[in-house]
Formats: sequence, C-alpha cells, structure tokens
Amino acid sequence: MTNLINLTLVVQMLVFIVLIWFTMKFVWPMILGPMEERSRKIAQGLAAGQEGEKALAQAREKADALIREARDRATQIIDQAQHRANDLVEQAKGAATSEGQRLVSAAQQQIQLETTHAREALRREVAQIAVQAASKLLEREIDPRAHADLLDKLATQI
Repeated sequence: MTNLINLTLVVQMLVFIVLIWFTMKFVWPMILGPMEERSRKIAQGLAAGQEGEKALAQAREKADALIREARDRATQIIDQAQHRANDLVEQAKGAATSEGQRLVSAAQQQIQLETTHAREALRREVAQIAVQAASKLLEREIDPRAHADLLDKLATQI
C-alpha cells in the first residue's frame, strides 16, 4: 500500500506539474495581457495628469504675467492722464492769466479814456465859470461863440 500511495503521490505531482505548465503557457498570458494593459493605461493617466498640472502651472504663470502687465499699463495710462490733466490745468491757468491781464489792460485804457473825457468836460465847465466870472467883473457879457479862441486857450491852460 505504501507503493500505491507513493505512486498516487507521484501521479498527482505529475498532474500538478502539467497543470502548472498549462496555466503558465496558455492561461497566464491571458491574465497578464490585460493586467499589463491596465498598468500601462494607469501609467499614461498619471503622466497625463502630471502634464496637465505642468500646463496648469504654466497657464497660471502666463495669467499672472498678463495681469501684472495689464496693471502696469493701467498705471501708465493713469499717470499719463494725470500729467495731461495737470498740463490742461496749467494751460487754463495761463489762458486765464493772459485773459485777466487783457481785461485789466482794457479796463485801464477805458479808465484813462473816461478820465480824459471827464477832464475835458471839467475844463469846459471851468471855462464857462471863468467866462461868467469875467463877465461879471467887466460888467458886460462875453459872447462864448465870438471868443471861442479865448475859451480854448483858457481851457488848455487849466
């Protein structure tokens, strides 16, 4: 009986070896093929994820650079606008100053003209008063039309 057990054991070992060989030759490649494919797809997915993260980081850097550039440009535009506004204010001040000087000059000329007219009117009145006073002194009336030259000389002396 021991022989039979030994023979059974040997046959079982041979069957087991044939089963292992058959599994390794035919079944194992069918199992490993999809496993390797899945492993490759996972590796590709991880690589694509890393590339996506790199692209996202680059896009953020570009966006930050564009924002910085836009802010710098906006600051330049604001500075230019402020300079332009200051220039316009200075031009307006200059124009207002020159207009004010022109108005003052025109007013001074008007004052001089009115002063001259007032002096002329005052001279005529003084001449008439002087004629009236002279007429009273001489007790005769002097005709202002007849003695216009005398009145003009008197007016210029005054």
